[in-house]
Amino acid sequence: MSAFMSAFASLVGALADLLHPLFRNGSTAAAIILFTALVRLAVHPLSRAAARGQKAQRRLQPQIAELRKKHAKNPERMQKALMELHREEKVSPFSGCLPSLLQMPAFFLLYHLFSSQKIGDEANALLGHQLFDAPLGERWHDALSHGGVFGAQGLVYLGLFAIVAAVATFNYGRTKRQMAASPVTPATGPDGQPVPGMGAMTRMMPLMSFFTLFTVGFVPLAAALYVVTSTTWTAIERAYLYRDMPAPGAAVATAA
Repeated sequence: MSAFMSAFASLVGALADLLHPLFRNGSTAAAIILFTALVRLAVHPLSRAAARGQKAQRRLQPQIAELRKKHAKNPERMQKALMELHREEKVSPFSGCLPSLLQMPAFFLLYHLFSSQKIGDEANALLGHQLFDAPLGERWHDALSHGGVFGAQGLVYLGLFAIVAAVATFNYGRTKRQMAASPVTPATGPDGQPVPGMGAMTRMMPLMSFFTLFTVGFVPLAAALYVVTSTTWTAIERAYLYRDMPAPGAAVATAA
């Protein structure tokens, strides 16, 4: 693990050296943003596949509802029929989870790298690098103890919070519109009954982006940069990939 972290630290350092002529003292922060963009670019084909899968899943909603109605008294047959339908249509109900899962290792790498005082047997020199006046290895509570909310370090976090809040508001509006336009049939268990908690989770889904504010406030600044960059990328990517999703009222207008 130590050798792996040393190699990762060297990668971040190499990216920072590459960007230093443009960003000077902010080159390490710029390197983290570039690293995040490269990770998201690598995962983008899976995001495209997930978008196709989710669109197909929504198209199948009438058929899924019909199968659940048809086999309501035979949960085992219903589950088998649902699996056959997904297999025939080449749709995975879990296709949207994979891109998010593959990004988690990159986040934890940055979190660990900028939380460690030593890399191998040497002091972690990256902890002294900054974004403006805020050290990349410190957290929001450290910034508050050096000048308060409106101090030089606190203003860096206020900027990040503002970006996250703007992105979360955009995601909230888009998700609410999509859910209103294309309601998804509630997930059921093997007994054919709704999965406990799924209804509440569905209602909470539009608000999930706002939880990123807590993440930014509690992780090292370097990891917060990853979160903010990735969240912003996700908002733009999903707006593009799901741009042809029906708007509220479209189905009614078509039917009329």
